[in-house]
Amino acid sequence: MSNSSDTRSQKGQMKLAILIDAENVSSQVIQGLFDEIAKLGTANVRRIYGDWTNPYVAPWKQTLHMYALEPVQQFSYTPGKSSTDSALIIDAMDILHERRADGFCIVSSDSDYTRLATRIRESGLIVYGFGEEKTPEAFRQACDKFIYIENLRKTSVGVTEIEPIKIQAQASLSESTNVAAKKLSDDELRILIKNAVEDASDETGWAFLGDVGNIIRNKAPDFDPRTYGYPKLTSVVNSLNLFEIESRKTSDPSAQLIYIRLKTSK
Repeated sequence: MSNSSDTRSQKGQMKLAILIDAENVSSQVIQGLFDEIAKLGTANVRRIYGDWTNPYVAPWKQTLHMYALEPVQQFSYTPGKSSTDSALIIDAMDILHERRADGFCIVSSDSDYTRLATRIRESGLIVYGFGEEKTPEAFRQACDKFIYIENLRKTSVGVTEIEPIKIQAQASLSESTNVAAKKLSDDELRILIKNAVEDASDETGWAFLGDVGNIIRNKAPDFDPRTYGYPKLTSVVNSLNLFEIESRKTSDPSAQLIYIRLKTSK
């Protein structure tokens, strides 16, 4: 009988179950998706669901062998209604109860997976969501972290550097529901980061940036620096011109810890 530690790889990486709704996500994101997952852990289970008799999912067939994806056939028994979500949810619960993974990556923009994400988290496992900007807030908030595939698609087409967009130049929330769900206004972004720094700070006002990032993720699971044109949270913080940033040495000469605090008026 295996114990809970067996679900970790030999390198100590988190083992992840990757479950993709092929009828709800474009195949163009596949490279960026797996590049992102590689940062999170090891893709232990790789399954992709859809009605493979439907031409709509045909582009995914070219990626199955390249990324060792196991296709799961799910016929649409009722015209105009997909049964993919049911098959994915059933498999996810089997994996959950068998404890074959430390966490899940649910790749879909469908709110039908909201309860699944909540149930997995209730069992103490982490949930990463991947979906389009149009993904309903309920599903985004049900995940520990939600990543917009529009950001990943830039990587998939070979764009390695994105021209930084100054935070001060960003437009306020658009009237479009999709954009409003994706991007915070200038003031909302400043308040989110400022509050996170205050929550994580010590008596001198300094906060470890890693703790700040965790608090931000807990408050806004879909926050991603790439949404604002920056690769890292440090770059976003620096662009706001509200915080002091300090690098502190560690016992490892190649590693430094980043601390920030709100600038004080003189």
